Amino acid sequence: MSKRAVLEVIALGVEDAVAAQAGGADRLELVTDMAADGLTPSAATVTGIRRAVDISLRVMLRLADGFAAGDVDRLAGVAAGLREAGAEEFVLGFLDADGAVDLAAVERVVGVLDGCPWTFHRAIDRAADRDALRKQLDGMPGLDTYLTAGSAAGVDDGLSVLLAEAARQGEPGYEQHLLVGGGLRLDHVPRLLTAGVDGFHIGGAARPEGWEAPVSADAVARWRAALDSV
Repeated sequence: MSKRAVLEVIALGVEDAVAAQAGGADRLELVTDMAADGLTPSAATVTGIRRAVDISLRVMLRLADGFAAGDVDRLAGVAAGLREAGAEEFVLGFLDADGAVDLAAVERVVGVLDGCPWTFHRAIDRAADRDALRKQLDGMPGLDTYLTAGSAAGVDDGLSVLLAEAARQGEPGYEQHLLVGGGLRLDHVPRLLTAGVDGFHIGGAARPEGWEAPVSADAVARWRAALDSV
């Protein structure tokens, strides 16, 4: 492989961020409240982490559990506040009640981001039609990544979808970086790398002692070594 695979690690605070960078992470996804699958962190957390590490940070824009946008005006206000706090990259994704992308909510928030790069997160794994979602979002300012397990149930179930989408990279709706995460294990890595996937996202895998414990630099380093060994 010509360029090294991207390793993104979920960080809840400064301690996580420092350990992830020490282990070889390329980027952080900043969230709070993993009991709700990751919500928007405070501006103070973003500022503290920005001071502590110099790798890329993507900040979650999600106010409540689930994939509905909720109060879009409030969400846009939060996004604007995070930009003022120094956030430059984001993670978001909203579906309507039918499982289609909530285009109005995405456009409203992306308008506030003003060209900042962002990831459409695992809401795609709950979408009624993944391909239609990608085509609807094609050309959206700043959208450069899809975080997906290929299935709502995780990478084990979604592997065939991930391999098929990797094979379509470069087609309309498939130009974005494929970032694989959600039940991802080290034993999935060789097959994904061989298929051309070069983005990997870990949360629990970076915390061998569970979510109550901080990120382990050693665990992150094991992933870095696995990604670099092919």
